[in-house]
Amino acid sequence: MKFGRVIGSVVSTQKDANLVGVKLLVIQPLDRDLVPEGSAYIAADATGQAGYGQIVTVVFSADATQAFPLPQIPVDASIVGIVDDSTIDRSAEGRG
Repeated sequence: MKFGRVIGSVVSTQKDANLVGVKLLVIQPLDRDLVPEGSAYIAADATGQAGYGQIVTVVFSADATQAFPLPQIPVDASIVGIVDDSTIDRSAEGRG
């Protein structure tokens, strides 16, 4: 599971029948300090509630397909949660 920020949405005139009604959003990956890192990607919104600017949790591969009730949904990344608040515990850093 990774953090990302919703930076846009995708409009599709045609898509797989299993994706009808599923929002596709553009995600900017974030590092552990919630700083943007890497290239943006597309994720299906399994929560149905994610919106522009929100920090979300994303799963990939087989986990992404299992985020939906339909079998064989064709996705590689799915939004499974919306982050309300986060705290970083730095006291454990540097310990082996």
